[in-house]
Amino acid sequence: MRPIYLDNAATSFPKPPAVAQAAARYLTEVGASINRGVYASAQDAGMTTLLLREGLCRLFRHNDPTHCVLTAGNTMGLNMVLRGWLKPGDHCLVSAMEHNAVMRPLQDLAAQGVSFDRIPCDSAGRLDPADIPPLIRPNTRLLVMAHGSNVSGAVQDAAAVGRICRERGIPFALDAAQTAGHWDLDFTGWGLSALSVPGHKGLMGPSGIGALLLDPAFARELTPIVTGGTGSASDSEIQPAYMPDRFESGTPNLPGIYGLQAAVDFILDTGVEVLHRREMELTGQFLEGIRDVPGIRLAGPRELENRAGVISVDFLAADNAEAAFRLEQAYGILTRCGLHCAPSAHKTLGTFPQGTVRFSPGWFTTPEEIRAAVDAVREIAQE
Repeated sequence: MRPIYLDNAATSFPKPPAVAQAAARYLTEVGASINRGVYASAQDAGMTTLLLREGLCRLFRHNDPTHCVLTAGNTMGLNMVLRGWLKPGDHCLVSAMEHNAVMRPLQDLAAQGVSFDRIPCDSAGRLDPADIPPLIRPNTRLLVMAHGSNVSGAVQDAAAVGRICRERGIPFALDAAQTAGHWDLDFTGWGLSALSVPGHKGLMGPSGIGALLLDPAFARELTPIVTGGTGSASDSEIQPAYMPDRFESGTPNLPGIYGLQAAVDFILDTGVEVLHRREMELTGQFLEGIRDVPGIRLAGPRELENRAGVISVDFLAADNAEAAFRLEQAYGILTRCGLHCAPSAHKTLGTFPQGTVRFSPGWFTTPEEIRAAVDAVREIAQE
């Protein structure tokens, strides 16, 4: 039985072949670090890193590659923003659909004197931008929002939220874990101060690599949470103030950089609009297939508008963990069950504490695999 991989919201699989080839080329032919040598292989590594920054800026409509900081992943990028910006006495706004990559750092900061409020979301996981202004306080210093939910698939109106933040002078940080590579993101047009993305999800790159794109004014005031060697300004024991070195201490993940650069090239060559259309076709096929299935509840929007390819199903007459186990053992379908590191989202959707079984197609998923998954859901729900 050939496995059917429907856990792309966690990590995309398979990757474009060029991703593994690029990472392998670094490991077998290059091997050098960046900013630490002038020989040919070090120059190769430096050029590939620059090409990655430039590609990410093109993809997300950011105009300065020096302010594209490469990170160890989306969680690190979000921690860099939250811990580097918020101080005791500050207030932060978040949506009610946030992942623990935001909520756990915020809870840590709350113990140090930072306060926060959750912007309410409806039963599908969407917020109304009109609910934001009443929550703003004189000490509100940041708004952080997941662009797309990793539980319901609901995609928030980042442009509308950005307008409110600009009007009130509040920095706006967007967590694009579920939309980078899936949606057309506009850093400049949306007025973002920070955009954090993982490499291993919709960008189809390796794990352990991500990016944090920063507005220059925000970057100047953001405190690095890690300092150390950068290969630059080595005569000083003070962290360099210039970008991106200010936020990139230590030897970078070069195999990840090579792999992600190849993945970003694949996305730019293919076109985000093509990737998005394909994902919506598969998502629409799945949603239509389970529309009349008794014994299940969809946790999220039924329509495709403002939606990501994340489909959460609550099996009403069965334990969701048992349903996920049956999906793998009897049908070879690989999903993610539980609370998806987002208890706040599940409380909003009414699926706490039982969680859901999450199906998430990717670029390499086929319509035949979606049909097989729909048939399996029908059979399990009727057992």
